[in-house]
Amino acid sequence: MKSHTEYLIFRTPRREEFVNITAQVKDAIRKSGVKEGMILVSAMHITAAVYVNDAESGLIEDIKDWLRELAPDKDYRHHRTGEDNGAAHLKNLLLHHEVMIPITNGEADFGPWQQVYYAEFDGRRPKRVIIKVMGE
Repeated sequence: MKSHTEYLIFRTPRREEFVNITAQVKDAIRKSGVKEGMILVSAMHITAAVYVNDAESGLIEDIKDWLRELAPDKDYRHHRTGEDNGAAHLKNLLLHHEVMIPITNGEADFGPWQQVYYAEFDGRRPKRVIIKVMGE
């Protein structure tokens, strides 16, 4: 079995940003030489997420609104530690930190419209995403 690992580094200028990383995921598959297998894409931070969905700007704004409703900015108990990012931790739990994507014939085996996104909820400092390709 082959494996290939890459890291993406993000330093988003805003606290909350959604970044389409589909091209980087496809590039990692190409570099790996894997024809049949899986690719793991995982945010290595507890205030960020990785998800698969449509790359439509209205939907992205709807996702942001939905997350703000479910995890509003307020005074969380977590803030008693000196942090102010309680909502960011909860948003991570809602979207989750990783996705697995099948690889078939050397390509990400996406359904129609599927794209991979990195969602940052507590930005303005360096964060990492690991991309791990595994297969034959």
